[in-house]
Amino acid sequence: MKAIIPKGFGPVVRLAVGERAKPSPGRNDVLVKVHAASVNPKDWKLNLSLARAAPPVGRRFVPPLFGDDLSGEVVEVGANVDGFEVGDRVYGMDMRLRTASLAEYAVIDQRRIAHMPANATFAEAAAVPLAGQTALQALRKGGSSVLIIGASGGVGTYAVQIAKQLGCHVTGVCSTRNIDLVRSLGADAVIDYTAGDYRQPKGPHARAFDLVFDVTSFETPASCAALLAPDGYFVSTMGHARGMAGTLLARRRNASLIRVESWTADLETIGHWMAAGAVCSVIDSTFGLAETQQAYDRSRTGRARGKIVIEVAGA
Repeated sequence: MKAIIPKGFGPVVRLAVGERAKPSPGRNDVLVKVHAASVNPKDWKLNLSLARAAPPVGRRFVPPLFGDDLSGEVVEVGANVDGFEVGDRVYGMDMRLRTASLAEYAVIDQRRIAHMPANATFAEAAAVPLAGQTALQALRKGGSSVLIIGASGGVGTYAVQIAKQLGCHVTGVCSTRNIDLVRSLGADAVIDYTAGDYRQPKGPHARAFDLVFDVTSFETPASCAALLAPDGYFVSTMGHARGMAGTLLARRRNASLIRVESWTADLETIGHWMAAGAVCSVIDSTFGLAETQQAYDRSRTGRARGKIVIEVAGA
């Protein structure tokens, strides 16, 4: 089967289409014919690092396959699989390192997938698993007043919409060019971070938030202290060393990093909102499998609005 494989070693690793054996599902797995996948910074931060640390040519090394999110059609089921059949349209991911979804076929545990919403395209469904579940699981930390830092990105666009579904008053932080987008997703207020230091709030934004969700992972509980209510909670993704270290070392009790897990129930919750038209996938751009390198280059710019999708079927 065709799959994305790192080519080269060290700083010159590039992503290209290669050939790998078609995988077989275990007893609790399904084999999915992948229609679409999506790009997450975790993919290139982790997998490219593994590829660059490879031993010299001549020693045995199997380059890592790429991709976490997937959507597609079930083509084979394991002996213990219950609730999924051949022909079902599914979406999901597996965070046991990677799903290897940038391939024509991928094996995934039945506990990590759900049936796609009937009104969703494969591209829209593939955008959801990591970003949507990160947002949902972070927002479960609680609070009725939420500040989302990085509201126009992959996780942020879902976080704004999901927070509204959870009944929160939502304030999004983004750049000038993304203000209208974040408002269209339901944000009650938007702060333009290019207009001043939002971490030192004044005027209408001088309020203490029950929950500060830093999608960018650049901030820390200390840098956002002026934004938090006395019992407010700070939660960050694990995307950048600065935010990770600052959160782990924080003296503040109500602070944590979100380590996303994929569960059928969480995918079904988001899928229900999508089916009702309350949550949608914001697609920044779409690439073919052979254009995966360009898709990751786009992700590295940090300027994507929503998710970057890779169409795999027909590669």
